[in-house]
Amino acid sequence: MKKITIAALIVLCSLPALAQPGGFHGDETPPPPDKQQSGFKGSSDAKQVTVEQAKGMKDHAWVTLQGNIEKKIGGDKYMFRDHTGNIEVEIGHDKWNGQDVSPKDLVVISGKLDKDRHDINVDVEHLLKQ
Repeated sequence: MKKITIAALIVLCSLPALAQPGGFHGDETPPPPDKQQSGFKGSSDAKQVTVEQAKGMKDHAWVTLQGNIEKKIGGDKYMFRDHTGNIEVEIGHDKWNGQDVSPKDLVVISGKLDKDRHDINVDVEHLLKQ
């Protein structure tokens, strides 16, 4: 009985030494975004485009634009301008995050392109004053 107990204790104590390492290893660097084959790529997923390019994209495409908010059209709708043209954007009150923005301020907006028959606008999810 003693021999079985001692053998069982030796086996149990040696198991952690035989286990393979696992878990997250923070000392490794991730692959560059252009080498990553799948999954979330961060900012490379939302490359910045111009208003002109955005107007040619498919409905519900994610766009990131840099320019100025020229004026308020009404409600949550604003006119956004960059060096290639204008586009209507919809910015909910919760997206401003306490930022005061004037037409002189350069902003970066990201959101979903919404195309109807005659209208094209961007439903803004993120707004950052530069």
